[in-house]
Amino acid sequence: MNDHHLTFGTCRDFLTGRMIDDTHDERYRQKLARRLVEGCGFAKEEITPRYRYRFAIEDRCAEIGVDFVITLAERICMAVKYAPGSLVTRHQPALAAARVLAPYQIPVVVVTNGENADVLHGDTGRVVATGLDGIPSRTALADLAARSGVDPIDPQRIIMAHRILYAFEIHGSCNCDADACDGAKGS
Repeated sequence: MNDHHLTFGTCRDFLTGRMIDDTHDERYRQKLARRLVEGCGFAKEEITPRYRYRFAIEDRCAEIGVDFVITLAERICMAVKYAPGSLVTRHQPALAAARVLAPYQIPVVVVTNGENADVLHGDTGRVVATGLDGIPSRTALADLAARSGVDPIDPQRIIMAHRILYAFEIHGSCNCDADACDGAKGS
């Protein structure tokens, strides 16, 4: 539990059934999880909540989180990043995460503040849909993923993605938002 986040007690996580801290942000995440299952048609087992990624950059280690990753046919096809506030400021770090969470480019990236969403093409970063209703259904995501490649990402692009993640997600953030990085992967 973090002392600077208002906590209302605990709630049951929709996807895992575990008891978790009930915060304003968690309430939005739970609504998003329900939307992904009930509105978009994903099975709970296809959604990994609170996905963590550790990496090293130069002499620093860091860990970032992505709120949900959607896996179809053993492939991460969509990453969903929630944060309150402006969506456009979340585009670059979410796209950077989509370049390092898997050994290939994740084809769809969603940034949301829980009230609105931008759906981004993972490779180009272009906004392809807006609004929570723009989040692709399971069928639409499977079709998009089938048409996208699984080529390895250029190592230089991975280094740049790590730098973006460090600058946007770690540098200057609260210590409670980043963990130590033993055995980190990355550049």
